[in-house]
Amino acid sequence: MSTTTGHALLHRETRGSGPDVALLHGWGLHGGIWHHVAEDLAPRHRVHLLDLPGFGRSGWDKGCGDLEGMARRVAEHLPHECSLVGWSLGGMVALRIALLFPQRVRRLVLVATTPRFVAHRSWPHGVDPATLAGFATHLAKDWRRTVQDFLGLQVRGDEHQLETLRELKRIVSQHGEPNGAALAAGLEILRTVDLRDQLARIRAPTLAISGAYDRLTPPGAGEALAAAIPGARHWLVARAASAPFLSHRAEFAREVDAFLASPAPPALAASTTPARPAAP
Repeated sequence: MSTTTGHALLHRETRGSGPDVALLHGWGLHGGIWHHVAEDLAPRHRVHLLDLPGFGRSGWDKGCGDLEGMARRVAEHLPHECSLVGWSLGGMVALRIALLFPQRVRRLVLVATTPRFVAHRSWPHGVDPATLAGFATHLAKDWRRTVQDFLGLQVRGDEHQLETLRELKRIVSQHGEPNGAALAAGLEILRTVDLRDQLARIRAPTLAISGAYDRLTPPGAGEALAAAIPGARHWLVARAASAPFLSHRAEFAREVDAFLASPAPPALAASTTPARPAAP
């Protein structure tokens, strides 16, 4: 199904029944990347697979050109209250939605997600800025090759590297070609966004997931992310790279399903409940 609010038309598929969970994909891909995860979660959850603006079957408009605009547009197409599972760029979008609309986000699962994608003297857990600049330069010349190269980096070091890369390449074009402006905007978000000073404001119970061999978002990024979000937990997937939901499907599904079903810590639950007015 697709939904619209008068701006970019976003494609969304829904399956299963139970508490709402939305799955947000990474750069260059689309919601179909979550097909197996949706199958695993659907018995106990109503799962929504979204194509981010300009990716897959979703429309694009310039209002989605930064993280703020993208997060607000995605939020327009979500259930009023749901948990968010975000991968890479999708994890950044999930974080921003949780900051903008804390009362709407039950839980956060952040896969290969970082508050700052590029390295800096104050942040050693990122990609060399020159590497990302190279992707941006090559994007206009050959977007397909650029996306393929990016996917190659995401699986490098994984114990199931070849199988995972084949799966990513098989899925990437299933929903059509991504919009060129969306690809460029996504890279710019990865280049410029730094959410570190906002993480302490996250109130949703959070699980940060890292692959032990991830070259794009190294485990240190996930550890730092979890340490900065109140009450968050970090799970390191041994022998995985950037896409543990593909390379280590059974482990991933068990861990995420258990986290989504567990009761919220009392302190966090209280902090997300609107205060009642004082008695007269």
